Amino acid sequence: MIDRLQQMEQRYEDLQAQLALPEVLNDHEKYQKTNKALRELETPVEKYRELKQVQAGLADARAMLADPEMRAMAEEEIAALAPREPELEEELKVLLLPKDPNDEKNVILEIRAGTGGDEASLFAAEIFRMYTRFAEQHRWKVEMLSLSESGVGGYKEVIAIIEGDRVYSQLKWESGVHRVQRVPETEQQGRVHTSAVTVAVLPEAEEVDVKIEAKDIRIDTFCSSGPGGQSVNTTYSAVRITHLPTGTVVSCQDEKSQIKNREKGMRVLRSRLYEMEMERQQEAMAKERKQMVGSGDRSEKIRTYNFPQNRVTDHRIGLTLHQLDLVMEGRLQPIVDALIAHYQAEQLKGESDDKAA
Repeated sequence: MIDRLQQMEQRYEDLQAQLALPEVLNDHEKYQKTNKALRELETPVEKYRELKQVQAGLADARAMLADPEMRAMAEEEIAALAPREPELEEELKVLLLPKDPNDEKNVILEIRAGTGGDEASLFAAEIFRMYTRFAEQHRWKVEMLSLSESGVGGYKEVIAIIEGDRVYSQLKWESGVHRVQRVPETEQQGRVHTSAVTVAVLPEAEEVDVKIEAKDIRIDTFCSSGPGGQSVNTTYSAVRITHLPTGTVVSCQDEKSQIKNREKGMRVLRSRLYEMEMERQQEAMAKERKQMVGSGDRSEKIRTYNFPQNRVTDHRIGLTLHQLDLVMEGRLQPIVDALIAHYQAEQLKGESDDKAA
């Protein structure tokens, strides 16, 4: 670990020097790339330097123990520094774990009403609002791509893109079935009903990630439906894109412009094809898949929202919070942090098992 940290520190210093070079300063793309690489190294290098300071302080203090006049001061210094050393070592182990290359990406968020009819569609709208509020807290941008409303004001399906800093790293564990237990407004006898929605979080694929040949897609246009004023049902602005090799179909009608709908539809299509490729790779990496928090399969029930008890439970890690009212307002961070911590612990355990083997 120390060898790797020393290499990272040297690389960090080299990048700092490069940022001052005229050829880098005058090349915007090169400057951005160098600065990004520097930021990625910043936290582990700072932690490593702090660890070196702590270890040097401990060595100096232990050397003073032999001096009767300095012993009390040395013991006080050791008591203050000693607990910090293992803390920093553990933090560095986590920081050195293999990075998910998708963590930096924006996401395509897809929410669909499942079992439960109208009640499921109402919950789908509430779940979308929950993620929108969570995005606001992180200053992420949410842009609607497609929306199919139900007759009671809920959502049969909603697709949106969330753009910002490390969005996928925070939301990647949200894919799966979200179950709700509550008394619907239409229920006369006060019985609790169970409904469900499916959530899919896809890392947004860029053109360099997924190459789509023009011959492999068919694009159909049709009249948009739903909100949109005079242009609704009068212009062929809505777009349906079919990827012929896989049969994947994407529709987009959010914009009044056919060109913009086509552009948004291609973003969704790229991300779905990218996810399919990721799933193929994960199936071939059975060992790594076992170390993940759940499979991310959309048929897997991952969380239950119980309104009568103001309770939310994440079944993958056994976490229960009696703060459902806050969670529905977008206060998801405690759940997200717990999932990240659990995944990191599984990764560390996997690496330790590999070394032992």
